[in-house]
Amino acid sequence: MIERVFAARRGEGRAALVPYVTAGHPELGSTVEVMEALVDAGADVIELGVPFSDPLADGPTIQAASFASLEQGTTVARVLEDLTTFRSRRDTPVVLFTYLNPVLRFGLTDFLAAAVQAGAQGLLLTDVPTGSDPDLEAEVIDSPLDLIRLVAPTTPLERVPSVAAGGSGFLYYISRTGVTGARSELREEIGREVAAIKATVDLPVAVGFGISSPEQAASVAAAADGVVVGSALVKRLGEGGVAAGADFLRSLRTAMDSQSLATDAAAER
Repeated sequence: MIERVFAARRGEGRAALVPYVTAGHPELGSTVEVMEALVDAGADVIELGVPFSDPLADGPTIQAASFASLEQGTTVARVLEDLTTFRSRRDTPVVLFTYLNPVLRFGLTDFLAAAVQAGAQGLLLTDVPTGSDPDLEAEVIDSPLDLIRLVAPTTPLERVPSVAAGGSGFLYYISRTGVTGARSELREEIGREVAAIKATVDLPVAVGFGISSPEQAASVAAAADGVVVGSALVKRLGEGGVAAGADFLRSLRTAMDSQSLATDAAAER
């Protein structure tokens, strides 16, 4: 289902918009409302973050959101309950974004079954690189969930196919080294790097980490199949609530679509 969404956007000459949100943030009971507002604002796929007490891959914004969510009582079971409610109302694909520890605590087999039952389409385990746990990875791959693989700027191009092995849905390209977090500027090499990666794999390639403005989203959309936004969105949700987060995402969608229209017009001339 996730790849079909990317394919549909590609057929329209547009990139998919993939917002990340932390479950239970900004309020314990706001998860479904946030997800629905993001769909209405133009989200094509939602990354739903399961908060964890030691989120090493995340920067201060998402760390703070995770800690606040946990303090309010968010649990894996509560996240899945909220996803079930969302799924009863909307059909937008959802990727559960989490770390291995909460999954193992829940029980891998039970977690996969519960995630599918709740309506998830994908799973992104930030601290399970390809080949680190073949048995665990195989169980995820054999489940109905897409296993979302991560590729970094430090990944040698010749290794990309092996890193992406077993992955489905889309390939997540981390735009820079380090943790998540908004940045005022993106590296100029991203377009060239994405083109090189797309030449080695059949999966759609989405770019995330650091995207914080409509201009950056439009720039990435010109090169990638998808644009992932996390910290900048989480920050606005925390400061201004659901409406502020939705307005921000809508501004990204508008900029991305305007870029696509401009590209199409230039191609016709």
